[in-house]
Amino acid sequence: MHEAADFRHAVRRGRRASSSTLVTHVVTGTGTPTSVGFVVSKAVGTAVVRNRVKRRLRHLMADRLATLEGVQVVVRALPASAQATSDRLSADLDRALSKSLATR
Repeated sequence: MHEAADFRHAVRRGRRASSSTLVTHVVTGTGTPTSVGFVVSKAVGTAVVRNRVKRRLRHLMADRLATLEGVQVVVRALPASAQATSDRLSADLDRALSKSLATR
């Protein structure tokens, strides 16, 4: 996801689910290929920390793309994601995605 309008649409229209480290917004039934966007604000940390969090989230989402078809997903990192382990981020992402997708 690259366009601001796509992010805005997913955040405003999507189903939201949160955990202690991240928030997901999922729009289903778009009829378009699956797209994923990440929001990591300065509240998460310095540029180095934010980029590390983005890389970790990107890697975790790549493993889950096969199960997602025709959805738009925005993953917003919360400040706690900077200190979270990969296992915790993975579990939080799975939990948030399943909550968002279950409430179709």
